[in-house]
Amino acid sequence: MPVGVGTMAAIIGLDGSVVEEVCQQAAKGEVVAPANFNSPGQVVIAGHVAAVERAMSLAKERGAKRALALPVSAPFHCSLMIPAAEQLSKVLDSVTLGALTIPVVSNVEAQAFSDAQRVKELLVTQVSAPVRWEESVQNMAALGVDQFVEIGPGKVLSGLVKRIARGLALHNVQDAAGLKGL
Repeated sequence: MPVGVGTMAAIIGLDGSVVEEVCQQAAKGEVVAPANFNSPGQVVIAGHVAAVERAMSLAKERGAKRALALPVSAPFHCSLMIPAAEQLSKVLDSVTLGALTIPVVSNVEAQAFSDAQRVKELLVTQVSAPVRWEESVQNMAALGVDQFVEIGPGKVLSGLVKRIARGLALHNVQDAAGLKGL
């Protein structure tokens, strides 16, 4: 995807179904769609720059508290990323996976699975499909997961988990030293 063709924006304060409607109205022959269902009232959209801008305006008209353009290099998790997904598929064809010993929750389906044969398919699909983070966290909590570890700089995902499911233990590991605290 050439730089400047696509972008992303966070829509704060609207239900996901309303954001989907806004995207459909704003598309006008271009791509704009929900890309990340992050938490209650927080949905990130992605697509062509003009369509995302139209969706941001419509979201504000529909009552969004904020519509914030994000500083990203590409419109991740939307159909504009299908060429990247196809490239990833070719790379993954040469990768051999062993059996899964722990179920994995795919953000494509927001469900746990244990079939190693599905890993590649779901990784490729995830490139151009929305991230269902809110639903993934809810389903993990329902399965009895009570601790979440965020690895990497910042605490964005930990903050989202707090808004989705209360009472879960959250750990943040920003570097190798942080692993010792677990």
